[in-house]
Amino acid sequence: MKKIYEEWKGTALILIAILAIGLGIRLYNLTILPIFVDEAIYVRWAQVMATEPTLRFLPLSDGKQPLYMWILMFVIKYFSDPLYIGRLLSVATGIGTTLGIFTFSYLLLKNKKISLFSVFIYTISPFTVFFDRMALVDSMLSMFGVWTAIFAFLTAKYKRLDYALLAGFCLGFAALTKSPALFIALLLPTFWIMYDWKSIWRLGATYVLAFAMYNIQRLGPNFSQLTARTGDYVLPFSHLWTRFFDPLVPHIKDFFVWLYSMGPITIVPIILIGIYFGLKKYMKETIILLIWVLVPVIVQSEFAKAFTARYIYFTLPYLFILAGMIFLIQIKWLKTMSYLLIILFIIQSSIFNFYLLTIPEKANLPRGERSGYLEEWTAGQGIKEISEYLRTVESKNPGKQIVVGTEGYFGTLPDGLQIYVNKLPNIVVIGVGVIIADTPQSLKEALEAGNRTYLVINKSRFKGNAEKLGFKLIASYPKGLRLTDSRQYYLYGPQEELLFFELQK
Repeated sequence: MKKIYEEWKGTALILIAILAIGLGIRLYNLTILPIFVDEAIYVRWAQVMATEPTLRFLPLSDGKQPLYMWILMFVIKYFSDPLYIGRLLSVATGIGTTLGIFTFSYLLLKNKKISLFSVFIYTISPFTVFFDRMALVDSMLSMFGVWTAIFAFLTAKYKRLDYALLAGFCLGFAALTKSPALFIALLLPTFWIMYDWKSIWRLGATYVLAFAMYNIQRLGPNFSQLTARTGDYVLPFSHLWTRFFDPLVPHIKDFFVWLYSMGPITIVPIILIGIYFGLKKYMKETIILLIWVLVPVIVQSEFAKAFTARYIYFTLPYLFILAGMIFLIQIKWLKTMSYLLIILFIIQSSIFNFYLLTIPEKANLPRGERSGYLEEWTAGQGIKEISEYLRTVESKNPGKQIVVGTEGYFGTLPDGLQIYVNKLPNIVVIGVGVIIADTPQSLKEALEAGNRTYLVINKSRFKGNAEKLGFKLIASYPKGLRLTDSRQYYLYGPQEELLFFELQK
C-alpha cells in the first residue's frame, strides 16, 4: 500500500485539482443559458413521471429512451429550480466521463501524463463545458459509453466474465439513454484486435445483459415508437447509391467547424500530432481510438437528416485521448512547439468559457448552435421571468384560476413554462396554436369565465393586432441577435422576442 501511495500520490493530487476545476467551471452560473427546447421537454417529462406512476415510460411516446428522466424524477422535487437540477445531473455525468477518460487512457496506454492531459483538455474544452451544463441526455450517454469501453477492454485483456457483465450493465444503461448507444455496441469487438479472438465469445454475455436491460422498455405502452420514428431522423440505406456525398461532405465539414469553434481551433493540430506519434508507439491502441471516433462520425454524417454537435459528443473522450498522445513527442523543437499549442489552447478555452459562463451571446458558438440555443424559438429567454410574474399574481389572488395560452403544444412552450408553475394548481398552461392572428377560442372562454388570462408567444408567430384584440403587452424578452457568418452584429432577420400579453375584455 505504501508503494502504491508513493507511486500515485502526485497523480491523484493533480487529478483531484483537475476535477475541482472542471466542477467549478460547470457549476458556475449554471442556468445563465436560456432553457432549450429539449431541456424543457425532458424536465417536464420527469415532473410528470414523478407524480404519476402510470406514466413512467412517457418518453417512449416521442421515441426517446427514459433513463435520464427516470433518474431526474427522483431528485427534481427537492430543488426549487427544475432546470438547475436537470443541468446538475449532466454536470455529474460529465465528472463521471472525466474519471472514465483517465481510467480508460491509463489502462490502454499505461502513461500517466497522457491520462492527465486527456482529462485536462476534456475538462476545459468549451465543447464539453457547454454540453455538460445542459439538461440533455448526451453527457450521460458519453459517460456510459466510456465506462462500457473500459470494461469491454478489461474483458478482452483478462478474459473474465465479471468484466463482461459490468460492460453489459454499462452498455444497457447507455441503450436506455439514447439510440446512438448502438455504435458503442457495434464497436466493442475492436478490443480483440489487441488480444486473442478465441475469447471473444465472452462478449456475448455483455450483449445479452444489455439487450435484456433495453427490453425493460417493453413494459411501457409505446415501445414500438423507439423505431417507428427512425425515418424522421435517418436516411434510407438506398441513399448510398443515389447521393453518396450528400449530406456526407457537408456534415463532415460541420464536424470540423465544431472542433474549430468549440474545440477550440488549437485542439485540431494537437489531435493530429497525437495521432501521428500514437501510431508510431501505440499503433493498435491508436487505431482502436480512431475507429471509436470515425465510425460514428462518418456513419451519422452519411445517414443523419439533421446533424448537430451533440450527436457526436459521445466520441469526444476517445478524440481527447488521441490528443493526449502529444506527450509522446521526444524531438526537442517539436516538444517546444507542442507546449506552445497547449498554452494557446488553454488561453482560447479560457476566453470562450469566460463568455459562455458570463455573457453567452459573445461566446464563439458555431452558427447552428448559436441559432438553436440563443436566437430562435427553441431558446427560452424570458420563460422563468414570466413564471415569476405569474407566481406573484397567483399569490395575490389565492384560489382564483389563471389561464396562460402559449405558442405551440409541445417543446419550449408550453413545457418550458409548465416546469416552473408545476406546483401551482391554480395556474393552467395550455397550447393554443403556432401562428396566432386572432384571440384563440380557449382563451376567449377563459376570459369570459372571469379568469386572469395571458398569452405567451414569439414575435415572429404573432400575426394579430394587439391593440385591436385587446392584448396588453406586459413584457417582451429579446433573444440573441442573429449574427452573420463573419460574427458581426448585423441582423439578417428580425431579432426574435418572446412576447407576454394579458388579455382584456
